[in-house]
Parts: sequence; structure tokens; C-alpha cells
Amino acid sequence: MTNDQSELTDPIFPADFLWGAATAAYQIEGSAAEDGRAPSIWDTFCRTPGKVRNGDTGDVACDHYRRVTEDVKLMAELGLRSYRFSLSWPRIQPGGSGPANQAGLDFYSRLVDDLHEHGIEPWVTLYHWDLPQALEDAGGWPARETADRFAEYAELAVGALGDRVRYWTTLNEPWCSAFLGYGSGVHAPGRSDGADAVRAGHHLMLGHGLAAQAIRASRPNLEVGVTLNLYAISPLTGSPADADAARRIDGLANRFFLDPILRGEYPADVVADLRDVTDFAHVRDEDLAVISTPLSVLGVNYYSRYVVGAPPEGEEPGPHWRKPSTWPGSEHVTFGDRGLPVTDMNWEIDAPGMVEVLTRVHREYPELPLYVTENGSAFIDEVVDGEVHDADRLAYFDSHLRACHEAIASGVPLRGYFAWSLMDNFEWAWGYSKRFGMVYVDYETQARIPKSSAKWYAAVIRNNGLVAQ
Repeated sequence: MTNDQSELTDPIFPADFLWGAATAAYQIEGSAAEDGRAPSIWDTFCRTPGKVRNGDTGDVACDHYRRVTEDVKLMAELGLRSYRFSLSWPRIQPGGSGPANQAGLDFYSRLVDDLHEHGIEPWVTLYHWDLPQALEDAGGWPARETADRFAEYAELAVGALGDRVRYWTTLNEPWCSAFLGYGSGVHAPGRSDGADAVRAGHHLMLGHGLAAQAIRASRPNLEVGVTLNLYAISPLTGSPADADAARRIDGLANRFFLDPILRGEYPADVVADLRDVTDFAHVRDEDLAVISTPLSVLGVNYYSRYVVGAPPEGEEPGPHWRKPSTWPGSEHVTFGDRGLPVTDMNWEIDAPGMVEVLTRVHREYPELPLYVTENGSAFIDEVVDGEVHDADRLAYFDSHLRACHEAIASGVPLRGYFAWSLMDNFEWAWGYSKRFGMVYVDYETQARIPKSSAKWYAAVIRNNGLVAQ
């Protein structure tokens, strides 16, 4: 960042910078069994005892399906220029194949029209983890056929909304879908098999490529991308063993997806690391050409940094070890704690890591316009006299937007930022115990209360740059 104090205190963003906020269908919509929607893997997972904190479900969530009009008005009051939301696959195509459910398409069509009426750019994500349960029953993402079904679903969605939606993201965080859903089992569908996780990751990327091709074939003028959750990776020490541990985690967390999608190849070292997990026989000759179908944009979700090392020889796993099933092929890696401030998710707050991630993608991969499609923090919020003063979250946003500005100043083609999340919501396996929203949601009454961070962010958007906290 420049030494100019005005840059440090009040950076201004490019005139066309896109300011937005993001949500996901299962986390906010509710109405899980209405208007033809069928169960997703998350509906099933939530009903499996012990999988979700307090037995919470997304059956009601934020009741957005019924309150969409007031929620769009709230977005307009905050001055959002764009809204990133996901489509519910089982709402649009309940069985995961066949014709569309018109009621589901109508809901999203109304949402898109309402956004346009309020001057808000719709940004659609096709898949944010809610696979139709029927497809999981048929094999899920480890099965190659799921990729074909995804492309068909993408074609249905674009056919209905592509005349009014310019930006399309195929997948949100395929790492989580593959490695948390099929590796560690802490996310839906709750399966724990390293080989299945690797196959799922490949078929998610294959589905992405097929969907991108289908979108382009239908409407060549649309902006098509994918969103990856990327991490800055640092070794615990300068030792060769810790450096190798960092290489392993970087390979699985970042390069496993970046390299096939943007370079058309798997990293050789990652394939070698996984040799005891899978022989990659599921990869066909033509797959990587499909997976690397050229994109218009790349979405980056950033939350924190991984600091990793090799455990001392002969010692039992310590408190920071990951379960091997979460990171196939990396049984001998430990995760460190540097004593930095953390969020309510126990994630270290590391804004410089965002600069590292954005700069690295720009430097090491084919140039694409980049968007921060998620960035945010969970903290414990309280309503006091009708207000929610979330100073920690506001400071988090401020530091990470300064990091965005620093990346832009260094030449990174960063075009926009989506705060996570617009409102408190169902936080997956954590249920309703974690709050990421700029808007507080009272789950009993469904009242919405903009927090201090929301009011500050609205001022940032009006200023097109940071303002005093």
C-alpha cells in the first residue's frame, strides 16, 4: 500500500467497482417443501441426528421465499449495486433431471425483476451445495452422471433467466462440496471416503465445464465464472518439513481446483500426494479440456489463512491436527495457531492474506477479471435498545476492503466485492449458532435489523471508498 496517508485512511475505489452482498438459497429461503421443491442433501443431513448443531434445519431459515419483496427493498436501502444469490436446484428441478418446476423458476424470475426495478445487478450462482437428494441417491458427485445432470440444470436456468441475468457462477466452493461433503463428512451428504472426495472434486469441475459450455451455447454474451475458496498458506517454521506440509495443503486447498480450471491440468505433486487415495482412473482424456473451458470472471472467497507444518516425529496428533479424511493424502500435516484475533468461527483474522491470494492468482494464472464473491466474519451479536453494534465485524470489513484496495493498486484486476452475508442465516453444520450477517435476523419474529456494519457499508458504497468507522 502506498505511503500516502490519504490512501491509508480514505482509499477510493475505481468508478465502476461493483459493490454487493451475497447469500445462498438453503441458508435463507425456507419454504423447503412448498411449490414443488423436493429435498436436497442438506434437508436429509439436517435430519440425521448429531450432524447439525441443535438439530437445526433450513425449513424456515430467514423465510426469504415469502419475504423476498421486503428483502430486496432492504438491499436497495443499503445501496447495494449487486446481489449474489444461489438458485435452489431442487426447487427448479426437484428430481435433479427432467423438466423444470415452473413455480421454482417463477420465484427467481420475480426476484430478478424486482432487483432490476431497484437498480441492483443480479448475480446468480447455480450451485451452492444443495444437491437434489434424488441425485445423491443415484451416486452423488462421485458419480460422473451428476456432472451431466448439472449441465442440463444450468441450461434450464439460463433459458429462463439468461435474458435478464448477465453474471453466472457455476459452483460455489467446490472444495467444500467435495472434501467436507464426501471426505470428512461434516457437511452434507456426510460421507467419509477419501477416494470419493477426490472423484467428487473432479466431477464438480467437470460439471462446471459442461455448464459453462451450455451457458455459452445458449447465450454467448453472458459472463460466466466459478467461485473458489482460496487461502493464503504459510509454513509454521522455515524447516523443509514444514515447507512440504504447506505445499501439500496449498495443493489440496488451492491448486487442486485452480490448475484444472485455469490451466487444464492437475498439479503433478498433488497427484503424487494422492497416489495412496486414488489412481485418478476416473479422469478421462477429454475431461480437462472441458474443465478448462475459458471463463469471463473468477470469483474468490477469502476468509482466513492456513498456517501448517509437519508434526514432530514420534508424537501423537496434537489439538490442531486435521482429520485425515478432510485432507486426503495429508495425514501428516498439523495446523498452527499464531495467537492472532479470531472470529466466532475460530478463524484467524488475516487481511494481508487476501492481498496474497489475489496477487497470486493474478500473477500465476491466466489473467481474468477477479471478484471477491464472499468475505465476512461471524461474531456474537446482541440487540441493545433496538440496535446491533458489531464493531468487530465492521473492523473486519474495513481491513479487508483496504486489502482489496491495496491489491488493485498493485495491478490486480479486482472488479467487485460481495460482503458475506447480507443477513444472518443457517450456517450449515453450525445451524443458527453463528451470525455472519450485516443485517440481524430475529429467527422467532423474522424481524430484520441492519447492524452498524450494514450502515457503514452503505456509506462506503455511497462514497465508493472507505469512510470512518
